[in-house]
Formats: sequence, structure tokens, C-alpha cells
Amino acid sequence: MIKTKKFRYYRDTGDPLMTVRVYDSQGADELAILDISATVEGRSQWLDLISTSARECFIPITVGGGIHSIEDARKAFTAGADRVCVSTAAVMRPEFIDELAGTFGSANIVVCVDAKLDKHGEYRVSTHGGRQMTLRRVLPWVQEVAERGAGEIMIHFVDRDGMMAGYDLDLLSNVTAVVSVPVIALGGVGTLQDLVDGVRVGGASAVAAASIFHFTDQSPIKAHSYMHDHGIPVCLA
Repeated sequence: MIKTKKFRYYRDTGDPLMTVRVYDSQGADELAILDISATVEGRSQWLDLISTSARECFIPITVGGGIHSIEDARKAFTAGADRVCVSTAAVMRPEFIDELAGTFGSANIVVCVDAKLDKHGEYRVSTHGGRQMTLRRVLPWVQEVAERGAGEIMIHFVDRDGMMAGYDLDLLSNVTAVVSVPVIALGGVGTLQDLVDGVRVGGASAVAAASIFHFTDQSPIKAHSYMHDHGIPVCLA
């Protein structure tokens, strides 16, 4: 398993199954296994990893990366995924969102929006693991995603990925203001207060993080406790 900075600068974080076991034991609410290289490398998902992870833990698993067809999604669900997450495939063919929602139900479909700053400092939707920029603006795209049937939207701040400098709360709050579906914030968490701010200031329904748990002494247990103490409803172990 690896962790990136800005979808580049790969860092090895160890055995993925051990990571799954640790986060399961520490009371994480959900795991997101996002294979960011699958689309770029033109390969399919790691179905064996999904299957083994599903057997090893007792929390929901969202799987993303390499899902370009209904059959790809079906394989992920069969392997043990609770939800599937699509990004590039949705941008390249937006009707794919309708097809996924119509086949598997909106509640099981997450669309990840990889928001990246262009040379003018404006956010655009990127694809292929943040490597390619599109002309799509973030707010119109998240609205279309919701209208097409996505059950949740994951807004990923590519430029903040692994930087541990906090979410972009301005963009996050703008996104949550224009859609009625739940929004998950991802990319940039460096302190437990960032998680609170993602909910309180940004309006996110859920907050996701990786580096803070991989590279500091913080854990999902501590995150739950901190958020609870700051008035955020959480499920305490």
C-alpha cells in the first residue's frame, strides 16, 4: 500500500492487509481502497485484495480505481465491496453514473471529484490520477453528478493530497451548498481539528484522511474522541 503527495511522490505504507486490520480494530467507520494507478496503467482492479479485505474487516469498504463498466463494478461488489467509487470514467462518459445508479442503486455509488488548481489558480476537474486537467469546473460538475444519481460525492483536493495542511474549506463549503447528497472531504488532513472544520465549516457529511493516521501518532480512535468532544456526532467504540 502506498500514500502519495499530490498524487505523486509515492511512499510505501506497508502491507495493505495489515493496514486494513489495524483500521478495523481502531474503529474506523469505513475504508476507502482507491487504486489511483489502475486507470493510468490501463489495468483492472485488485480483486484479490478487495476479497481478502472484506473477509478481514467488519466495516464497509468503498472501492475505486479501474472501474469503467457495469461488469467492472459487478466484479468489485462480488469480491466484497460495499460501494464503488468512480472518477475518470464518470468524467469521460457521464452517462456511466446513470447506468451505475440504475443497476446497483444510488446508495452504492460514490463519485470522486479530483479537484485541482489550474495555472490561473482556479479549480478544475482532473482525471487519470490528477495527471490530466479538463475544462470542467468543479461546482457545475458536482451538481451534474448528483443529478445523475450518485449517492455520495467525494471531493478530493489533489493539491493538498498528503500535504497535511487542511482541507480547502472554501471549495468544500461551496460544494456542499450546491448539492443535496452527502459529501465526503478528502485530501489535506494534518490535525484532528481539520476533521472538525471539514464538518463544521465545510459542511461535509463525512471526513476522510490517510497521512495523519499513517505518519503520526493519531488514530481513528483519537479522531472519534476529538470530534465527539467538539460536538460532532460520531460512533464511539
